[in-house]
Amino acid sequence: MRIRMTVMAGLATLAGSLGLYPLFERAGWFWAGFGAVLAVAGGGLLARRLRLPALLNPVFGLAALLLYLDLVYAAGKAWLWLIPSPESVRELADLAGEGWRAANRYAAPVPLVPGITMLTATGIGLVAVLVDLLAVRLRRTATAGLPLLAMYSVPAAVREDGVGWLAFGVGALGFLGLLMADARERVGGWGRTVTAHRRPPQVPLAGADPRPDEEMVRPDAAGLAASGRRIAIGAVAVAVVLPAAVPGLQPRGAFGLGGRSGQGTQTVTTPDPLVSLKRELTRLDDSIVLTYQTDDPEGPDYLRLYSLDRFDGDRWTYSPLKSSSKDRVAGGRTLPPPPGLSIARTHDVTTTVRVRSEVKNMTFLPVPYAPAEVSIKGDWRVHASSLMVYSLRDSAGGRSYTVRSVRTDPSTGQLAAAGGYPAEIVSHYTAVPKNIPQQIRRLAEQITAGSATALTQAVRLQRWFTATGGFTYDLSAPAPQRGSDLVDFLLHSKRGYCEQFAASMALMARILGIPSRVAMGYTPGGEVKPGEWVVRSRDAHAWPELFFPGSGWVRFEPTPAGAGGQGTAVAPPYSRPAISTGGGTGGEVAPEPDPSPGGPATASPGAGDRHRNDEGAGGTVTAQDDAESGFTPAPWLAGALLALLLMGVPMALRMVTRRRRWTALASAPVPPPPGARRDGTRAAPDPAGAAHAAWREMRADALDHGLEWRASDSPRATARRLGELLELDTASAQALTRIARAEELARYSRSCSAEPAERLRADVKTVRAGFAASVGRRARWRARLLPPSTVAQTHTAFRAAGDRALEATARLSELPARLRRRG
Repeated sequence: MRIRMTVMAGLATLAGSLGLYPLFERAGWFWAGFGAVLAVAGGGLLARRLRLPALLNPVFGLAALLLYLDLVYAAGKAWLWLIPSPESVRELADLAGEGWRAANRYAAPVPLVPGITMLTATGIGLVAVLVDLLAVRLRRTATAGLPLLAMYSVPAAVREDGVGWLAFGVGALGFLGLLMADARERVGGWGRTVTAHRRPPQVPLAGADPRPDEEMVRPDAAGLAASGRRIAIGAVAVAVVLPAAVPGLQPRGAFGLGGRSGQGTQTVTTPDPLVSLKRELTRLDDSIVLTYQTDDPEGPDYLRLYSLDRFDGDRWTYSPLKSSSKDRVAGGRTLPPPPGLSIARTHDVTTTVRVRSEVKNMTFLPVPYAPAEVSIKGDWRVHASSLMVYSLRDSAGGRSYTVRSVRTDPSTGQLAAAGGYPAEIVSHYTAVPKNIPQQIRRLAEQITAGSATALTQAVRLQRWFTATGGFTYDLSAPAPQRGSDLVDFLLHSKRGYCEQFAASMALMARILGIPSRVAMGYTPGGEVKPGEWVVRSRDAHAWPELFFPGSGWVRFEPTPAGAGGQGTAVAPPYSRPAISTGGGTGGEVAPEPDPSPGGPATASPGAGDRHRNDEGAGGTVTAQDDAESGFTPAPWLAGALLALLLMGVPMALRMVTRRRRWTALASAPVPPPPGARRDGTRAAPDPAGAAHAAWREMRADALDHGLEWRASDSPRATARRLGELLELDTASAQALTRIARAEELARYSRSCSAEPAERLRADVKTVRAGFAASVGRRARWRARLLPPSTVAQTHTAFRAAGDRALEATARLSELPARLRRRG
């Protein structure tokens, strides 16, 4: 059966599966895979026990995997909750289809919906089938590393940051252990180890007695074993440490610390920010990301995380950030002023943000633009030109921080009269790849034809996306990956979400010569009480920012808002002027109604019309949302109650054992001697059984109170030693003596004249009280709450159950041979 190799193959598969962790939000996938590996190992053991051909080994493994999936994911439609039925197979197929669609819908790390969990368990189980076949059945252990390596290729292909060195090291150790186990079995297959005579260290003197038979010893292989361990550890160290230390092989530099330059700076790199945008927007649970308070009289503005300033023809990204110690925001340091701001009206805003502890890997801070001062603990830094606040090693999850920001309120006249872009702004923020299709260039010119100012061009672009262009907000649309996807969105499908709208407007603005970039973060969310706001995962958003001299970077909103779009998006007032198609100066004019289906355009970000429910429609925040944003005692009370129940299990088991011991004694009376008449009266319990019960109870009490119990001592010696060790009172000492004498008579005397059962039971209580009075308070409480005798009893029960399971397995394995002999 090769049980050892089966166990090592399963452990190697589980260790290799740890490399899948970057693909999932939570760790529940591992336990689904753990069950699949156990099922496959059981199927392989059964196939080898029946001595079936090697080709049937994977058949049994696959059958065991199907039984496991049926039990876990389709038990309600299976026969006897385990055997596959047509309905259960269809249920598994439908669940697999849902999982496949969800995997294509979300970006890694994906949420653990049932379909994705089942697909993960299936994949790990299939790898376990191959490893079991190659390493255990065919004894091709080295080849079994290929399916294990395949599990590492999945996150390496999906995620930019790949697999961490620790997960890779654990997988390598698992495969190394499998190789060592196979080598040991191959050497052991040659038979017993050859022994040799040990030579005497010295030649005996003349006339000395000859030495007895020289001792037979095994060859000393300690040196070889040590050398093998050193080589193995060195190989794993080289495989793990060398790639992590060589610059350029890791996306975050040596050991994930970032590439260092000669000036003490670090290049900050993170996964593509837009990859997580759709995952946030399509989360099945509209979970809370953060809460914040603001003193802005005009209502809160968007919270920005990233500023994406580079477009490569397919995707928007941000330029590499060169970080140094002088960029730290700690100590009340004032941040660099926002670029281009000189004439627009501004006012200071103070915002206090609390990020939920469940938020992971948020290394950029969501802050209102433009931050002027940030008060937060940890190593946080600012990028001078974009004013992104980030950290090299800390995460915003579970942190509270305060931001003082400068909010601009430009008028339409100021934006329309802006001109004279700085050369460095034009060269960097109007750069467009040469491979941009001509259809997009012509489209941008057609939409803005007749516009006299950059503001009019921007407003026309925004109106075309939100009202006149025939676009539909659709979260099921795939994220753009190539330039052809952008052409399809603008000219054909016209279906997408905020990423497509923001990226398209920013690109078309650059084509028209307006400096632009794409910002990503969160809309203001919903107000739960005056001055306090809640931001949820579906409030994740992307929007374009256009540069106007004198006003700096100005936000626009091309994404449809309201119930038919991004529920909490709102167009700023300066982006909604009435447009004159004739010539003119483009001066400030009266605003027009908001074309978006989300309600009045003049509503401020704090207006009640911007509140939405879970469906994204307008409305007020419910009391349930208010409860979710604060402290809810129910989970904590349930957890505390569960903890108390678990703590009471050992104590309850000890009480049940004591009660059952004496109850069983009372229900088993002594049968009358042969020939004696039964007079109908109830016979007294067996005196020997009462003595044994009292002795076992006293032994359990001694163990519970931390007293040494020597199994080799006689009852009398045990009583003498305990009496000398403890300062027992007279009653406890006499009770201890009676129990020991009763046990001694029950063991060695035919005519047992021990004490009555009730007397011995009372003596046990007296001795227990004497034990408790002789030990410390800590030992007394441990004896009550966590009695060690219960732990020993549990170990004994598990050992007995294991022995019975082995016996049943042996009988089952012998059944085919018996049937063949009978036949």
